[in-house]
Order: sequence, then structure tokens, then C-alpha cells
Amino acid sequence: MKASLLLIWLTFLLIIVNSFTANNAQRLSRRNLLANGLASTPPMGWNSWNHFNCMIDEKVIRETADALVSTGLAKLGYKFVNIDDCWAQLNRDDKGYLVPKKDTFPSGIKALADYVHSKGLKLGIYSDAGYFTCSKKMPGSLGHEEQDAETFASWGIDYLKYDNCNTDGSGPTSRYPVMTRALMNTGRPIFFSLCEWGDMHPATWGLNVGNSWRTTNDISDNWDSMISRADQNEVYAEYARPGGWNDPDMLEVGNGGMTKNEYIIHFSIWAISKAPLLIGCDVRNTTKDIMDIIANEEVIAVNQDKLGVQAKKVRMEGDLEVWAGPLSNYRVAVVLLNRGPGRTAITAYWDDIGIPVGSSVIARDLWESQEFEAKICREYNSNN
Repeated sequence: MKASLLLIWLTFLLIIVNSFTANNAQRLSRRNLLANGLASTPPMGWNSWNHFNCMIDEKVIRETADALVSTGLAKLGYKFVNIDDCWAQLNRDDKGYLVPKKDTFPSGIKALADYVHSKGLKLGIYSDAGYFTCSKKMPGSLGHEEQDAETFASWGIDYLKYDNCNTDGSGPTSRYPVMTRALMNTGRPIFFSLCEWGDMHPATWGLNVGNSWRTTNDISDNWDSMISRADQNEVYAEYARPGGWNDPDMLEVGNGGMTKNEYIIHFSIWAISKAPLLIGCDVRNTTKDIMDIIANEEVIAVNQDKLGVQAKKVRMEGDLEVWAGPLSNYRVAVVLLNRGPGRTAITAYWDDIGIPVGSSVIARDLWESQEFEAKICREYNSNN
């Protein structure tokens, strides 16, 4: 078993301290928003790809919107309902416009957006900075950026995932900003997700182009894929901030390829990393165990914290890791992670997680909904 959940060897904590460091104050003031004013916190919602791939239609999208509301997920912040690849006809119409597939989206995207909006949710869509999308089953937007952006805006689209397949050979730093300008020119606020797979280190240039940027290749529903994406994403922690977020790809929680405890780790790391929380399972048919993970309000609150600082690994000792990052209101979020097969205690030292020695703290396990006794925290401190 690669990962398990026990209080002492995998916990997800909030630590409240009675002092506020200058470093945290500086981080509070960091703001560099894309001009669309979106993404003050990481986006939350659902995307069709991980579970459905190309097997999508308007019925699935409508029922997913219904399920987000009926399960209470929408009230927790899961607002985006995002259609991924394969929604359009292979050929544009005679005026060059994208055409929704008549057999799967017969009502059209505008009607679908109206339905999603009527539920208090937002609709996202997919395109590509190439001639065709990655499936090669629909056109990309290369050379049609202005036309497609205007189309998306006229339909009421709120989110655009923009992939990087089948290009003209030019770099993404020249192709992606074209769509950025086109989206801004529409006058409609549209969250712009750069799905560039991290090839050209978009964390280093994405903040002026989009609201999030992929730092990794596609995720798969298994432990090795998930944890490797977490590792790759962590390298770029300093680039995440309100307005622009590192994206290690969508959540696989609930798709069946990992254990419950591995999914808890998956969700915990995505939350503390300020990654987009985009559910990738079929929320119309999910279990209580999965709902307990994706609907954990305290863990979601870590992800949505207004300070917007991505956590980093602050200690690594073989299979044992401590991830930590500051939160607003004098708090620190900590993940204690054992990546090995056996039980081992992990200690988070005050210096590692940015708490001054001698601080009085309250620690809370967000998965067990339990607070630690203050004297235990002080014992940790005395051993440091």
C-alpha cells in the first residue's frame, strides 16, 4: 500500500499562531491579476475529460449541472461545468464558425449555457492553439482566435481550456497571447486556462497571459501519475498567486484507480498547492466516500484561502515529506506525507513551517475534524 491515512503519519493540519511574520505580510500584498479580474482564488468545478473523454453530450452536461446543485457541491464553490474536447463538428461552417455536433449537442451551446447559468453555475468550453484539437475530431482556433473568442462570448461561455496540439510549429509564447487579446476584446470575463502541459515552463510567463497554466503532462488515475504531477507542480510554487495558478491537471478522485486514502492525499495536495479543483468523475453517480473527500469544507477553505500562497515541501527525509504554506489570519496549512509502505511517525518542525519558536498554537486535523491538545504542540516545539 503506497499511502495510508493515520493521524500521525498522514495529517492535514491548520496551525493557528499568535504572531504574524513580515514575510507573510509581504505575501499578503502580492497581487498581479490578469486584466479580466478573474481567479482571485483557484477555480472550482467539473470537467468532462477524465471520466467521459469524447463520450459527451448535452444530456451529460445538463445532468452534471443538476448534480452539482443537488449534492450541495455548487454551494461549496464548484461552479464551473466544463466541456472538454469533441464537442464540435470536424469542419467549420462556410463563414468559418465552429459548429456544435448536431448529434450530441443538438440544442447548441448557447442554450446549454443558458441552462447552466439558470442553475447559478458557469459553463466552460475547450479549444486548442493549433489547427485541430488533440483528438483531431474538431478544429482548433489557430488563425481563428478573434472569431472563436467572439463566438464563445456570444454563447455565454465563462471558461476556456486551451490546449496545445497540432500546431504550426511556433512556440506557445507566441500563440497563446493571441487568444488572450481576443478574449479581452470580447468584453466578457472568461477564465483562460492554458493547457500547455508545462513544456515551455508557462509558470514563468503565464501570469500575463492566462488565469491558470498547466505545469505537467496529463494526469492518469493511478498513484504514480498523481504523485509525480504533484512533484512537478511543486517546483513552480513561487509563481502561483491570486489571478494566476499552477495547474497539475484535473482531479481523478472518484474514477476508481486509487484507494480512498490515496484520493485523500490527492485532494489534500491539490488543495494545499492552490491548484484548480476541477472534479473529473461522474458526479451524477458518486459514492459517500468520494463525497466525503471532495465536499470537505475545511480542506476546500485551504485551497480558497485569500492569501493565495502555494505550499511547498519544507522537509524531505526519504519517503517522508512535510508540505507547508501560510494562510490568512495567522494560520499555516501542513501536510505530513509518508510515501512509503510502512508506518512511520513524521515531525513538522516549527522552523520548517514558518512558526516562530515559542509560539502558542492550536492544531486541527482537517480530515478527522479534531483539534490537537495545545500541550502536544508545545512538546513538539520543545523537541525542535
